[in-house]
Amino acid sequence: WDSSRLWTSSPVCAQQDQDKEYVGFATLPSQVNRKTVKKGFTFTLMVTGESGLGKSTLINSLFLTDLYKDRKVPNAEERILQTVGIVKHTVGIEEKGVRLRLNIIDTPGFGDAVNNTKSWKEVEDYVDQQFEQYFREESGLNRKNIQDHRVHCCLYFISPSGHGLRPLDVECMRALHQKVNIVPVLAKADSLTPAEVRTKKLKIRQEIEQFGINIYQFPECDSDEDDEFQLQDQILKNSVPFAVIGSNLQVESEGRRFRGRIYPWGLVEVENPEHSDFLLLRNMLVRTHMQDLKDVTRENHYENYRAQCIQSMTRMVVQERRRRSVAQGSPRGQGPPRGQGSPRGQGSPRSSTSG
Repeated sequence: WDSSRLWTSSPVCAQQDQDKEYVGFATLPSQVNRKTVKKGFTFTLMVTGESGLGKSTLINSLFLTDLYKDRKVPNAEERILQTVGIVKHTVGIEEKGVRLRLNIIDTPGFGDAVNNTKSWKEVEDYVDQQFEQYFREESGLNRKNIQDHRVHCCLYFISPSGHGLRPLDVECMRALHQKVNIVPVLAKADSLTPAEVRTKKLKIRQEIEQFGINIYQFPECDSDEDDEFQLQDQILKNSVPFAVIGSNLQVESEGRRFRGRIYPWGLVEVENPEHSDFLLLRNMLVRTHMQDLKDVTRENHYENYRAQCIQSMTRMVVQERRRRSVAQGSPRGQGPPRGQGSPRGQGSPRSSTSG
């Protein structure tokens, strides 16, 4: 027996040879994952649309929580007198060790007044204020614990009544589409027949394109994705605007319990794909596109705001330098500005003394 040959061919020796060629950077994804999970995630979702479209119910259904249990519903007279406000709800959700800090931005009073001119201004200003706050903290000295309150997505609720978008819908989405990811939602889809849902979806998509409204664009699939994933992605894109139903009522039928609504003609299941796009919307927001919504907010919308701020600050600095230059050239407001010729065309004082 050749003991040396036996030793070199053992599994232990082979493993040692492999370890010599293994650096270890392949563990970087798991390192990043552990650090990110430990830190937790933050997501800010804005819901906008007129009252009575089921915004609160849908949010509770999406995240299996009750954010509005202490809310007082205003009567018709109070809604007429009510101005557009901004209400923020924050809730911590944990699932399988992953913590999510969810911020819900509600806009009570939107679209309820007799005259809704510029009623979206409060919403637009709020989005800008969150950009401004983040820009100030990012530009400060202590950037270790910056809180991200930027709005990552805006669910815009469209009324099922009417033939398509109202003028208020068009103006509001056009005011917001360069600042936030807009996801249009066709509210109360259970009040429409399947044929009406298809017709309204087509009409709304046509008007969104007609009026130049930039809604959130789903990223294109990679070429190496399987056929099933690409099919699901295409279904998601064709579902816009998402026709949704919200309900906090637990219904029991045929031994099953589910969230839905009871009507004289039958039952409506919130999570039944044949009844609504609720599952598609929830999967898009939470399971598949939450990070992309945050990335687009950071890389597109916030960067546009940041570039405008820097340009404005640069312009102010240049104007201030010019003002000081003019003031230093003629401290008492007499004589021509520096660099201009004298009244007799004999050149500036600097040029006459040089050389």
